[in-house]
Amino acid sequence: MHINRRRYTKTFNIFVLLIIISLIFIAPSTFLQDFSPEQQRTVGLLVLAIYLWTVSPLPSGAASILLLAMMLILNLVDSIEGAMTGFLSSALYFILILTILSRVLVKTGVDRVVASQLLKLNRKGPKAIAVALPLMIAILPVLMPSAFARLKMLLPFVDRLNDAFGFSDRSIFKKYALYVVGLMNQNGTMIVYTGGGFPVLAAQLLSDYNVADLGWLQWFLIIAPPLWIALFIVNIFTWKYLSHTYPSEISKDAEVQRIQTEKNFETALEKKRFWFVIVTFGIMIMIWAVTDNDVVPTLLPPMLLLVIYSIPKIGLLNNADVRAFDWENFLLLGASFSIGILLHDNGTASVIAEQMLQFVPDNTSMVFKIILIALITFAFRMIFIVPSSAIIVIFPVIISYANIADIPALSIAFLVIMIVGGTNIFPIHSPTSYFAFQTGVLSKRDHYVIASFSTLVFIVTAIIAASSYWMLWQ
Repeated sequence: MHINRRRYTKTFNIFVLLIIISLIFIAPSTFLQDFSPEQQRTVGLLVLAIYLWTVSPLPSGAASILLLAMMLILNLVDSIEGAMTGFLSSALYFILILTILSRVLVKTGVDRVVASQLLKLNRKGPKAIAVALPLMIAILPVLMPSAFARLKMLLPFVDRLNDAFGFSDRSIFKKYALYVVGLMNQNGTMIVYTGGGFPVLAAQLLSDYNVADLGWLQWFLIIAPPLWIALFIVNIFTWKYLSHTYPSEISKDAEVQRIQTEKNFETALEKKRFWFVIVTFGIMIMIWAVTDNDVVPTLLPPMLLLVIYSIPKIGLLNNADVRAFDWENFLLLGASFSIGILLHDNGTASVIAEQMLQFVPDNTSMVFKIILIALITFAFRMIFIVPSSAIIVIFPVIISYANIADIPALSIAFLVIMIVGGTNIFPIHSPTSYFAFQTGVLSKRDHYVIASFSTLVFIVTAIIAASSYWMLWQ
């Protein structure tokens, strides 16, 4: 999904550009004096990237190409190939292929079959749905590698259930359901590294910066316990908050309208194709879970599956599915990777990390350092619109800090992943939150109260996990 960035006034953009130009002359002799000339230009490129991807009126695809050109203009790379190194990341093509494969799930009705299971619970009342829906969202990333696809799948069924219960359009039930398919859905995508674009990128960064080369099952075991604890706490808070804020529409005497479940398949061929996709997706997931990445690269199974689905006699994919991919986002992520690699390779990330150490008192405890990193990560995350571009830029700086401060890298890496992925305070911080907010069911107050509490819980949970549970995985 494409998020429309807020377009600021011409005066505002001119003001920001004047500040950037002023910093070009002031920064080298002040707070960037410990950086080499090349590193100073790199920091300038980073500032320009943040501006272009957040408040600039320039489309993000064109902005990404401009940043690649600026690497050459600023003499930060030796050739155009050096500027394009970010596009060599396998994570980019993993996202591309999984996004295309997720279209097959929709074409064959997998989304309808999964969502229709909710309809069968409507006779048990809204509280049963309120329990079943988050459980479904917590598990679905294993099967459906797209948070936005999961939202689009469940949203129509939420509307039907709300009507069947006789609730108003802004009932507690519907508000809670919108939180689940919007905010919780986005946060829960981290449960497996194949659950969406963000965890795919995060897993690639772990490998690129020699933190760890984790298998599918290892990732799950590391992040699932703290993630599910955080989601459980936020779910309880959200239900209590909405129940306390708005009047209940549940009546003991009210008769729940029985929902007629539609036929999932019209023909035997449709049913055959459905089971073919379920079995082949299941095989791919099993290969991820039981094989070593060094023996069977993670990207290989989905590559082969895409080819199989494209065989003319099967006909589940064609060129139209490839053209439908969000290529603007592809450019943004590729440029982000190039900047992240540049920060690491020319030592800018290390110098930024050394500057950060100046704010840490001597002989401080490990927990204090972890808390400081958590706060810095949160501050960085708030600058960026989407988590994917945020983590690519943040990661090399924080890992350099962890190495200098002698903090276990794996713990800090997952601290960064969980905070960046779990910070969705503004609706534009994730596509699913943005879409859920745009429905108008959740008020501004509802969104900011729930999102702020969720972010706080994720930060605290990440700090506790980094100080204890994740230390066991070093």
